[in-house]
Amino acid sequence: MPKIKTHSGAKKRFSLTKNGRVKRAHANKRHLLNGHGKTTKLKRGLRKGAYADVTNEATVKRMIPYK
Repeated sequence: MPKIKTHSGAKKRFSLTKNGRVKRAHANKRHLLNGHGKTTKLKRGLRKGAYADVTNEATVKRMIPYK
């Protein structure tokens, strides 16, 4: 059996927890971060990690087989 290639974009964005869940970061943190863009409360929430939805978990795990 040949090795499976890891998806380069996915390995930078996702990681697996001990229990096998997929961890991800929040989106919308690139620009418009001060002034009229986003509130402090919203930006503070975006800092925290999140888990990928269960409907996407199998797809992500297939993309990062050796992580």
